[in-house]
Amino acid sequence: MALDKTTLKNGIKQLHTDMLTKDVDSTEEYAIRMSDLIEAFVKSGKVQTRITVTVGSATGSTTSQGNII
Repeated sequence: MALDKTTLKNGIKQLHTDMLTKDVDSTEEYAIRMSDLIEAFVKSGKVQTRITVTVGSATGSTTSQGNII
């Protein structure tokens, strides 16, 4: 399963740059934005599954790819 590490890295860099410009404690904003980046990273994964079905003496299979939601 491939994840979009480049987008996560760029998002973290931007978040840290933004936080350096804050004049007040922004711990809550940081936590929200970081958790949003992590959620997007995890959901960027693609999963491929192979399903085999047997009915009586007949067997069939398929491969499918989908997003993590």
